[in-house]
Amino acid sequence: MVFFLDYIQHKRDCKFKQDERAERLRGLAKYSGPFTPFDREIIDKPIEELVQDVQKGELDPIDLLHTYGKVAVKAHEKTNCLTEIMISEAEGWIKDGSINTKGPLAGIPVSLKDTINVGGFDSTVGYSSYVGNKQPQDGGTVRLLKDAGAVPYVKTNMPITLLSFESTNDVWGRCTNPHNNKYSPGGSTGGEAALLALGGRIGIGSDVAGSVRAPAHFSGIYSLRCSTGRWPKAGFATSMPGQEGVPSVYSPMTRTLNDLTYFTRAIIGMQPWKYDHSVHPIPWRSEIEKEYSTKSKLRVGVMRTDGVVDPSPACVRALEKTEAALKAAGHEIVEIDPPSPYEALRLGALLLNADGCQMFKSFFRFGEWNDPGADQMYFLMRLPRPLKYLYYLWVKYIRRDDVWAGLVKDWHEKSAFEQWKLVAQREAYRAKWFEWWNSVDVDFLLTPPNATPAVPHDGMKEAVSSCGYTFLFNLVDYTCGIVPVTHVDKDLDKLPPTFNIKKLNGVAQGAYKLYDAEAMHGLPVAVQIVGRRLEEEKVLAIMKRVEDALGDDKYQLLDID
Repeated sequence: MVFFLDYIQHKRDCKFKQDERAERLRGLAKYSGPFTPFDREIIDKPIEELVQDVQKGELDPIDLLHTYGKVAVKAHEKTNCLTEIMISEAEGWIKDGSINTKGPLAGIPVSLKDTINVGGFDSTVGYSSYVGNKQPQDGGTVRLLKDAGAVPYVKTNMPITLLSFESTNDVWGRCTNPHNNKYSPGGSTGGEAALLALGGRIGIGSDVAGSVRAPAHFSGIYSLRCSTGRWPKAGFATSMPGQEGVPSVYSPMTRTLNDLTYFTRAIIGMQPWKYDHSVHPIPWRSEIEKEYSTKSKLRVGVMRTDGVVDPSPACVRALEKTEAALKAAGHEIVEIDPPSPYEALRLGALLLNADGCQMFKSFFRFGEWNDPGADQMYFLMRLPRPLKYLYYLWVKYIRRDDVWAGLVKDWHEKSAFEQWKLVAQREAYRAKWFEWWNSVDVDFLLTPPNATPAVPHDGMKEAVSSCGYTFLFNLVDYTCGIVPVTHVDKDLDKLPPTFNIKKLNGVAQGAYKLYDAEAMHGLPVAVQIVGRRLEEEKVLAIMKRVEDALGDDKYQLLDID
């Protein structure tokens, strides 16, 4: 009976939030209709020019909100990307002086992942049990944004648990890819990516295994994964409070590279350490940005595979296209052999789920839908140890799959003693990367962001472990940026006739079960630019060098309707 009542409350809370969202959208009649020439001028104008116009009183922030409110409504109709609709309240914040219209982001509407606390609005994280958890005041990050002049106006969709490259939950429904509605926009910051691809300006997401990078790759936008302590994260809800084995970071996401650099510079210029105790007091280092903007010859370490899942033809083509452009621009290509990425995948997975998946599962109500990938992790975690060991033996000695066997073998809840040993291994692994990078002396790494382009809906059931290209750099805490490069081509990106999925390890099989160049035709494909810890200025400068090298052949943004 208790379970039945819990399920009924779950359904009621989901319906309440969906009805509330629908009612708020119905109240935005003036934000409907086609884009005007003025709207298009705003959407295409460089962010710094918009800020200057607001600061000089030549542009009303309400007009900016009207344009981007219209963008958000249209994007939501296409992809179901929005959760909390704050546009009416944003009008009030502008009028009552809550927004500093002299700040470095004066008047610019900013979208936020649903997890970020805005006073008076829920942060559900996709759980019905979180419905009604609204905080009375803005969190530190939102206070900083308003002081900088930014206008929070919508919150965006994500997966329940936050442990997925999809963005679906019972509370808000399924978010779809803006290029192809049969595919995911990415996760866990997928709603943000969908909105930005369809004309949004700047946004904030979080990343514990690739959650601002996979969405940028899947949806065709730009993102920066900051190192811990560089970007504020004060005032948020989560599915895994207390998880510090692989710390989550909040980071910027934008439609254009220029916006990404400007947004990051503006936030760090606001001295975020005065809003969030976890931020390092490191000001923006313009000399580093200038150094890597002008350095005549960069040493580029190309990581062609993580040794677990070789990149698909579409991702290889994007990587090689970028490599060729950099080489033609006079930069040096360096073949590299870094410390084992597989070791990072195994270590990271055990650290992230050392609690036996209990924390993220504890917020579920009876009958609540779970992400297929997270559900797979939980199922294997709950499997009795003797059965799991037999499964491990079968995978290792019968299937002869050392990769999958190594991930399964220790997949169980850890004691504090075992957790400490894993942390010690993590620190040893980080030291290994530190020494390796010193020895090869490259300026940055060029890698695929994922083995494949976007996954189809519910595809994470198969591809849950295929996250090594991003997760690796969470473990070592390196700064990374995503630059979209091209789109899947059904003719150029087919698998070769000799391809045999049965010869792959279990992780790679899961990824390649979903790869279909014809079905994926037109989906974005990106590359990942990797620096070392706390090298945000450097990575952004190099992203610009990469895009400049691509020249007229650079990525074409999705047209807005």
